[in-house]
Amino acid sequence: MRLLHRCSVVLWSLPLLAALAFGCSRSSASGSRGGFGGHSYTNPVYAGSMPDPSVIRYKGTYYAFGTTGAERLRDGRIFTVIKSRDLAHWQEVGGAVMEPSNDRRFQYWAPEVTEAGGLFYLYYAMGGVEPEKFELRVATSPRPEGPYVDNDQPLIDCHSNRFTIDPFPFRDSDGQWYMFYACNFTNTTGGVFPGTALMVDRLVDMAKLAGDCQVVVRAKYPWTLYEANRRMDVYNDTFQWHTIEGPCVLKHDGKYYCFYSGANYQTRRYGVDYVVADKPMGPYTGQGDHARVLASIGNNVRGPGHHSIVTGPDGRTQYMVYHAWDPGMKRRWMCVDKLVWTKDGPHCEPTWTKQSIR
Repeated sequence: MRLLHRCSVVLWSLPLLAALAFGCSRSSASGSRGGFGGHSYTNPVYAGSMPDPSVIRYKGTYYAFGTTGAERLRDGRIFTVIKSRDLAHWQEVGGAVMEPSNDRRFQYWAPEVTEAGGLFYLYYAMGGVEPEKFELRVATSPRPEGPYVDNDQPLIDCHSNRFTIDPFPFRDSDGQWYMFYACNFTNTTGGVFPGTALMVDRLVDMAKLAGDCQVVVRAKYPWTLYEANRRMDVYNDTFQWHTIEGPCVLKHDGKYYCFYSGANYQTRRYGVDYVVADKPMGPYTGQGDHARVLASIGNNVRGPGHHSIVTGPDGRTQYMVYHAWDPGMKRRWMCVDKLVWTKDGPHCEPTWTKQSIR
């Protein structure tokens, strides 16, 4: 997740579906537009700044959380919170997390929220003071909307990587929790590109990784190029840097699908693809040579990605909640569209005309 960028993903926990789901929605407050009444909407469902939307549903209400980067909200907190009853009309709530540092140089990316044992956990990335240095953190709250309080210690991955972002917790059907996240690789072993890629590890508890991380997916196709000839002094080298980020995991027909966003989030090339495994820890296979799930469409949809997946009000229909750029490429709006499972895999066709939510 670059500055204000991350795509933040959604949490999918089958044992929790009766009480919890993730979604994207929109606010009728300032910064939003496009609702029609009932469950109809037109993207964007929320036209305020809402990068990397993470959405949960709790007791009939959807809560969405968005990246704030270097900004602080009016209440002094970080991460925008909005809520909805139908995924189509959204109301602004405020900020989610009490800032864990007094150093205003820090940036905060990609909030991801889940629930376990009656407590809500908000995972996020904190950094930006030093080049290519971000760490994973977690904050907790007894309420889904917060305020959340940081637990004062980072989640350390098995390589002590200096750049770890985009946390995504996933609970399997046996109750075991896993953490998917993105980090940097500079090697090209096996014919992959240097760049940001995805890892997975078990969670010993909700605030500690097991230290047994595995690679989920490394970039091997040109479409994920972030920047050519990127000079990175922290590594004392220049790279053809590729980016895979924003993991979002769910189980479908007995398989584990890890969705991800790829390419440069600041461009229209940004989009969503996936890999598949038989177990949460992998191995994952089947990455695409293009963004097969979600991609830009001309001047109507620009750089969609870093999404959540949520069940609609009918309890069956699945939706992707994602960000996409406004016409001036200045602000990332929040959008929602149906996720469809086809014979060729999952697909989401982005829309910009009136739609309905089921």
